[in-house]
Amino acid sequence: MDNDKTSDGGVKFYTLEDVRVHNMINDTWLIIHDKVYDISKFLEEHPGGEEVLLEQGGADATESFEDVGHSSDAREMLQQYYIGELHVVRKVHFPHKHAWKSIKLVCYTVIRVIMRVIT
Repeated sequence: MDNDKTSDGGVKFYTLEDVRVHNMINDTWLIIHDKVYDISKFLEEHPGGEEVLLEQGGADATESFEDVGHSSDAREMLQQYYIGELHVVRKVHFPHKHAWKSIKLVCYTVIRVIMRVIT
C-alpha cells in the first residue's frame, strides 16, 4: 500500500492513507511537520514511554511533538528515522451544479450592463 512516488531528488512521498496503516507496535510511523518517520525501532527507547508514541502512530503528531518541547538533541535524533515527505492532496470543491446557473446568470447580467455602458 505504500506509495512509491519519488521526486527527482530521490525523496519518497507518502499520502496520509499510506501513513495511517502504520499504527502497530512493530510498525509505527509518524508525521511531524509534513515529514514521515518510521519510529518502530525507537518505541522502547522513548523516554516518555512507547504508549505516547503509539497513541500518535499512523497520524500527524506535529502538535503533540511541539507541545512537549523536545530538545534540539531529540530533533536531531529524529532525523535517523526519516523515510520521506507527506504528499498533501488538496481537494478542489466546485459549487453545486445549480450554483453554476446562478453564477452564469450574474455573468450574463454584468456583461449586458457593460455592453450598455460601452454602446
